[in-house]
Amino acid sequence: MNVAVSPDTLPDTLPGADAAAGIATVETVRLGMPHLALGGLSESWLMKDLGHRHWMLLARMAGRAVPDFRDGDGAPVYAAFSALSVTGADFAALGENDLLTIRSGIARVSRTQCASRHTLSRAGQPVGEVELVSAFVRRANGGGNHTVARVALDGFPPAAAPMADSLAGLAAEMRAGRRREHLGFDLAEPATGGAFDIDRSFEIDPCPAQDFNGAGFLYFSSFVAFVDRAEWHFDHRRAARPTTLRRDVFFHANIDPGERLRVRWLAERRDGGRLAHRCRLERLGDGARLAEAFTLRAL
Repeated sequence: MNVAVSPDTLPDTLPGADAAAGIATVETVRLGMPHLALGGLSESWLMKDLGHRHWMLLARMAGRAVPDFRDGDGAPVYAAFSALSVTGADFAALGENDLLTIRSGIARVSRTQCASRHTLSRAGQPVGEVELVSAFVRRANGGGNHTVARVALDGFPPAAAPMADSLAGLAAEMRAGRRREHLGFDLAEPATGGAFDIDRSFEIDPCPAQDFNGAGFLYFSSFVAFVDRAEWHFDHRRAARPTTLRRDVFFHANIDPGERLRVRWLAERRDGGRLAHRCRLERLGDGARLAEAFTLRAL
C-alpha cells in the first residue's frame, strides 16, 4: 500500500543474504494468463507479486514467520510504498509458458524504511529491474487513510549506509519540491490551471473490491493501472499497444474507499517510436497530490 510518507535514503546496491543488513531470494515462475497482458508481462500482476515479496522479505529480515507487525499499543503496522522504479524493462519479450526468474534482495536503509530490488530474467537474459522503497506506518489515532504516522520497529538489522543519489533520496527531493527535472521533464513548469489542464484530466472512481488491498489502502499497483488508463484515454489512437521500458512513481498520499481521484496528463513527448509522459494523481475532493508518475513506453 502507499500512503503519505517521506523517504530517507537508499544504498546504491542492496546486499545479499550473506550481509547482515539484507535478505535475498531467487524464484522461477512459469507464466500463464494471470501473469500476462496483451503486450507481454502484466505490470499489474508484477507489482502485486513484488509488493508481496517485499512484505515477506521484511518478515524474514526480522526473523518472523509471517509479516504481522504491531506497534507498542498492538496496532497494525504496514509497509507503505513511497517510491517504485522500473528500469531496463523488456516485458514484450515474455509470453505464455516462459520461465521468469525473479531475484530479490531487501535491506533496511533507515530507522523506519526498507528497500528491495528485484531483477527479472528469462533464460539468463535480463528483462527488467524493479526497485521498491517502503516505510513502516500506522493509522494515526484510529483515523482513515488521509493521516498516517511513521513507526520504527525493533528486531531489524542495522540500517545500511545511505546514499543521496538513491531512489529514496530522489523521492525525498520530489516530495519537498527540490527536484527541477526528471526523465527530461521540466518540473518547474506550471502543471495546473487553464483550459489545457481541464481538458487533459481524467477522473476515476476506484472500486473497493478491485483497487484497494486487504489493509484498506488504495493499492500501489492500482496507481500504475490508473496511469495506464489515462494513457489509453488520451493517446490510444496513436499508441494502441505500448509496453513499458521505464517507469518511476513517487507516492505522496492515499484515499479512503468511496473517494474519487483525478489523473492529470501533464506532459508528453515522442521520439523514435517511444512515448514518454508525466502524470499527476490527485484526490478529487481537496486536490491533494497522491502521486507523480513518469513513464517511457515503446510503441
